[in-house]
Amino acid sequence: MRLLILGGTEFAGHAVAEAALARGWEVTVFHRGRHTAPDGVTELLGDRTDEGGLAALADTAAEWDVVVDTWSAAPAVVRDAARLLAGRAGRHVYVSSCSVYTWPPSPGYDESAPVVDGSPDAGDVPYPQAKRGGELAVLDAFGEERSLLVRAGLILGPRENIGRLPWWLNRIARGGPVLAPGPRDLPVQFIDVRDLAEWILQAAEQGLSGPYNLVSGADHTTMGALLEACVRVTGSSAELSWTPAEKVLAAGVEPWTELPIWVPRDELPELYAAGYGLDVARALGAGLKCRPAGETVADTWAWLESIGGIPPQRPDRPVPGLSPEVEAKILGG
Repeated sequence: MRLLILGGTEFAGHAVAEAALARGWEVTVFHRGRHTAPDGVTELLGDRTDEGGLAALADTAAEWDVVVDTWSAAPAVVRDAARLLAGRAGRHVYVSSCSVYTWPPSPGYDESAPVVDGSPDAGDVPYPQAKRGGELAVLDAFGEERSLLVRAGLILGPRENIGRLPWWLNRIARGGPVLAPGPRDLPVQFIDVRDLAEWILQAAEQGLSGPYNLVSGADHTTMGALLEACVRVTGSSAELSWTPAEKVLAAGVEPWTELPIWVPRDELPELYAAGYGLDVARALGAGLKCRPAGETVADTWAWLESIGGIPPQRPDRPVPGLSPEVEAKILGG
């Protein structure tokens, strides 16, 4: 298989590139040159946001079986690349998001749930509209039969550049009392970036099309199991201090951002349903396999240690985490 990745040097794109190389695929990555591409790929350089930025793609005579795009900003950028490649690639896989569904989603929502309005011609728009516009751009260029829309939920794993799991690992590694937001048995759905990559390639081989929610099943893990795995893999003497959700919220702490991954189910049911209420029966039926949560935690810690403990951070996303002062105040209150 011949694969073109638009990006391919950071989190999800890098994982797709590595998985494809491991399968023996021929991999080309088109990127801006800001990050190192995986060994073994063919590189094409260009900035999609610049006028003429797709020249390296336009000037090559290469063709591909599959193109994968992870772009999450202006849909017009997805549109321009998709139109250029429609006659030179067999299938387009667009890594979208479960954020495309209209608010508030119903618990257990599947791919038939209503989605937000979007335009493939849009510039800078909010994230849900950007991802929906990207979907429409791909559909317009490649048609329904050649388009696979991967509506991912929370993605974790090695090389994470959002900082959610790395923040918890670093915080717990420092030891001492740790504010652990309750309830401990809160179910959490996420997908390891490597499982995301493997499923994308498998789905492309099978010729799948249409939208797929892609995240683990609802019983994959809990907040308690995730944080306890962080304690275990770091070898820390940290003590998890499980604190009721209402106390955490009363202190003004922002779920998801200040305490990454955590969204209280009873107190914020709509937000919880959006992130952790996905029906993934379609993806599971199409071969999705998710590794144990403890393996994701352990491998993320090993990667984090290998780079000196400071994870990369996307400039377009807020830096997650709770200040030590606020944590101490809640624990002492």
